[in-house]
Amino acid sequence: MTHILWFRRDLRLADQAALLAAVKSGEGVVPVFILDDDTPKHRRMGGASRWWLHHSLISLDTDLRKLGSRLILRRGNVCDVLPALVAETGALAVHCIRHYEPWWRNAERMLAERINLVRHHGNYLMPMGSVKTGSGGDFKIYTPFWRALSAHMPPPAPLVAPESIPAPDSWPDSDVLSDWGLLPTKPDWAGDMRDFWAPGEAAAQQRLADFVPHANRYDEDRNFPSIKGTSFLSPHLHFGEITPGQCWHAAMRAGGSVEVFLKELVWREYSQNVITQFPDYGVKNARDAFDAFLWRDDTDPQIAVDLKAWQQGRTGYPIVDAGMRELWATGWMHNRVRMIAASFLIKHLLIDWRVGEQWFWDTLVDADYGSNATNWQWTAGTGVDSNMFVRIMAPLSQSEKFDATAYIRKWVPELAGLDAPYIHDPEEFGRRPKDYPQKIVGHREARERALAAYATLKETA
Repeated sequence: MTHILWFRRDLRLADQAALLAAVKSGEGVVPVFILDDDTPKHRRMGGASRWWLHHSLISLDTDLRKLGSRLILRRGNVCDVLPALVAETGALAVHCIRHYEPWWRNAERMLAERINLVRHHGNYLMPMGSVKTGSGGDFKIYTPFWRALSAHMPPPAPLVAPESIPAPDSWPDSDVLSDWGLLPTKPDWAGDMRDFWAPGEAAAQQRLADFVPHANRYDEDRNFPSIKGTSFLSPHLHFGEITPGQCWHAAMRAGGSVEVFLKELVWREYSQNVITQFPDYGVKNARDAFDAFLWRDDTDPQIAVDLKAWQQGRTGYPIVDAGMRELWATGWMHNRVRMIAASFLIKHLLIDWRVGEQWFWDTLVDADYGSNATNWQWTAGTGVDSNMFVRIMAPLSQSEKFDATAYIRKWVPELAGLDAPYIHDPEEFGRRPKDYPQKIVGHREARERALAAYATLKETA
């Protein structure tokens, strides 16, 4: 007899409760990953995430083989494929880590009616829904959520990986990973991603080890894109190659401003808390009044031109362009610059936040439904807990304030010969090279247009 271990965004062997439960059964264990593009529907993984998944699965299979096991690959709707695999192997149970995206919650409910699905906590600091307000409700605002959750910290000590995994009497057939076509080929746009990232559990642990000595300066350094002040752990956390509990225990005694880093782990937790309450958070304004907001008319052909300029990093605003080019090259963008680039699309270009959210979904290696939706709605002012729409980030002054000179030189080579302060706003100083575009919209003009649109919203609310 066997037990099945169903992997999704939990591609690790350490701190893996589902794996340990399957091993503890004493039966043979069949680890499986199912590529399911049907269940998420329009939320199927984007191109950058698929690149990461390919390499993470190779790493996971390698690690499993060291313990006497292997990874079985199947493709299709999990509600069909998983019961069929249970019947094929005679599995007594299927163990998995709970997931909170709305499509996975629905799939888990349906599967639990057909098979013995044993769900375990494991991808977050605490199970979703376990942190309640004083009246027993769910938190909608981050700060009280942080206070309530932090009272339960530190989390339990991370679980140690098993020394071996018992194999089944016979292995079921497996797809060949290369047949899934997860990697880009025509063209192969992943060159910089290969140079920048190493997916997998071992690489995640190395990233954490590299970060911890600097965690005490997190608040001081994280806003400066020209230095390595962030952890670079977000894609590893998204794919579950490492857990927030492991990160918490490794960093919690770093001192200095490490609490700011721990709060970022809780913000990730908060985002999942939001989507459990509002499953359509990625497509629907949390504040209904914004349903009447006067975004620019979709029939205006200039919108497509402006959107393409933003996507390609050709807006004439160096820090925005650097961020968008970094995103395209590496599948990642510095957090401060993400806020600047998102604010620019929403408030300078007056393009609906959902357009930007979809672009990030396809191009980020850490494209997490909860975090992506929550961050975009926070920036747009449409979320249950969000920045005010009238707080419009000034990208030019942000660039100078956070000394983005080296960052811009790296990602916008047309400006590499400029020094500060000219590099932050070359057009204003009369230093714009011929091969660098003019600003697609003036800052003052964009700000006045955005405030006028918001004023109309308030009048009609």
